[in-house]
Amino acid sequence: MSLKKLPIGVQTFLKMRSSNYVYVDKTEYVYQIASTEGVYFLSRPRRFGKSLLVSTLSELFEGNQLLFNDLWIADKWDWSQKNPVIYLSFDSLDYQNLGLADAITDKLLDIAKTKNIQLTKKSFKGQFSELIATLYAQYGKVVVLIDEYDKPIIDYLEQSGLKQAKANQKTLKAFYSVLKSSEKYLRLIFITGVSKFSKVSIFSDLNHLQDITLIRKFANIVGYTQHELEFYFEDYIELLMRQRQIDQASLLGRIKEWYNGFSWDGIHTLYNPFGTLNFLYEGDFRNFWFSTGTPTFLFHIMRRHTQFTFENALSSGTLLDKYDLDNLDLIALLFQTGYLTVKKRNFDTGEMVLGYPNREVRDSMYAYLMDCLSPHYTSQPAEITVQDLSRAFQRNDLGRVEDIVNTLFSDVPYNLFEKQVRKDSKDLDRYIDAALLAENFFHGLIHLMFKYLGAFIESEVHTSKGRADSIVQTQTHIYIFEFKFNKTADEAFQQIRERGYARKYKLSNKIIVGIGVNFNRKERVSDTWIVKVLD
Repeated sequence: MSLKKLPIGVQTFLKMRSSNYVYVDKTEYVYQIASTEGVYFLSRPRRFGKSLLVSTLSELFEGNQLLFNDLWIADKWDWSQKNPVIYLSFDSLDYQNLGLADAITDKLLDIAKTKNIQLTKKSFKGQFSELIATLYAQYGKVVVLIDEYDKPIIDYLEQSGLKQAKANQKTLKAFYSVLKSSEKYLRLIFITGVSKFSKVSIFSDLNHLQDITLIRKFANIVGYTQHELEFYFEDYIELLMRQRQIDQASLLGRIKEWYNGFSWDGIHTLYNPFGTLNFLYEGDFRNFWFSTGTPTFLFHIMRRHTQFTFENALSSGTLLDKYDLDNLDLIALLFQTGYLTVKKRNFDTGEMVLGYPNREVRDSMYAYLMDCLSPHYTSQPAEITVQDLSRAFQRNDLGRVEDIVNTLFSDVPYNLFEKQVRKDSKDLDRYIDAALLAENFFHGLIHLMFKYLGAFIESEVHTSKGRADSIVQTQTHIYIFEFKFNKTADEAFQQIRERGYARKYKLSNKIIVGIGVNFNRKERVSDTWIVKVLD
C-alpha cells in the first residue's frame, strides 16, 4: 500500500500540498475569514495547526491557485484577486539574543527585501508603517498575518523573567498600534497565539478586533474531527488494524480515549494533530503532545497556589480574557495552553465547565505534577511509583500500599513550604498560614497519586462532602479511603462508617474495606492506619 506522508511538524501549506502529505481540508473556514475584510484573532494551544492555517491564508491571497486544486475552496475563490501579504511569525524571531525591537526590525527588513522595497525609517514602528503604505501604493490593500504573536511574553512568564515579559508587552503594543493608523491600507489582519489573555492590553487600539476563539462556527477551524480522522487517515487506520489484529471500533475507541476531547464550544470535540499524527506513525499509545515543551512556569504557579486538581473547573469567557502579568489566573492559563478544555458551555450565561481533554493530557498531567511537586523526596518517576501502588492493590497487600504512601511523603521538607509562603506574601491580607499550605500540599499530592492510579487500576477520587476521599477497586476488594491531617485515623474511619460510604457497593459481591488514614504534620508520614472490613 502506498501511503501519503504524515505531516508531522509540517507547518507550511506549500510543503504540505507539493510533497504528497495528507492534508485535512480546512479551506471552508479559510474562505469564511478571507472573504470578509476585518481584524481576526484566534487563540489555540501550541502544535494545534495555527501556523498551517496562517500559511494557507498567505498562499490564498498570493494567488497560488495550483496548491488549492481539489480542495473545497478551489472553485469558490476569485483567483484573479491578489493582495500583498506581510507574514510575520514571532516564533522565528531571534528576540532572545537581539532584543524584541531589533528582532522585529530585522524581520521587517527581510520582508521588504523579498518584495524589492527599500525601507528608510529607523524605528520598527516607522518601518512597519512604511512597508504597509508602500505595498498598498504598489499592489493594493495589504493582508497582515501574525503567527504566535504572544511568544515573546510567554517565554518570560517565569517569576524571574516578568520584567522582560512586561518590556516585550510594551514593545508589542507599540508594534500593533501601527495597524490602527494604517487601517485604510489593510484588507485583512489575522493574528494567532496561545494566550488569548494578552489581547486586552496589546491590541487595545484595534477597536474592531473580532475574537473567534470561542465562536461556534469556528470551533473546528484547527484540529481533527472524528470524521476527518476516519476519512483522511483511513489507510493508516486500516494498516494499524492489521498490525494490531484489532477491529476498527476498538482501535478508534482507543485513539479517541487518548487523543480526542479538545473543545471550544462544549459540543464538538477535536483530536490534537501532533499527538494523533505521531500515534499513526509509531502505532503506540503514549504521550506525544504533552511531552513537547510543557512550560515549567505553569507548575511553578500551581505549586505557589497549592492547586492540584482541575476537573470540573468553572470559568467564563470574561474570566479567560483577564490578564495581569503580576497575578496570572491559573485556570485561564491551563485553558489557553490546552491542558484544560471546554466540557460544557452555557451560551446564554457564558459559563463553562472545564476539564482535561483526554487520557494523554490527564495522565501526563498527574505524573508531571507529582514529579514537579516532589523533586526533593523521590528518586523514581511518578509512573513507577503508581505502578508499584497498583500492583500492591492487585495483590491486596495493604502493608505495601502503606509503605509506598509513607515513602512518598516521608522526606517532604516542611520548612520549604513555610519559606515559600513568606517569600510570596507581599501583604498581611494575602498571607497564607504555613500549616494550611502544608495541609493543602499533602492532600493535593495524595489525591494526585490516587487519581493517577486510575490509569492502571479502577480508582476514583472525590472531593465533595458526603463522598469518600478515594475508592480503589480490584477483582476481589473495594477499598474506601478517608484521609485526615493532624487528627486521628479513628476519626477518618468513623467518617467512612457514619456517612455510609460503603452503601453503594453492597451489591458488588466484593469484600469492602474501610481505611482511615491520618497524616502527622510533624513527622510528615501517615502515623496510623485503621483497616476494617465493612459490614
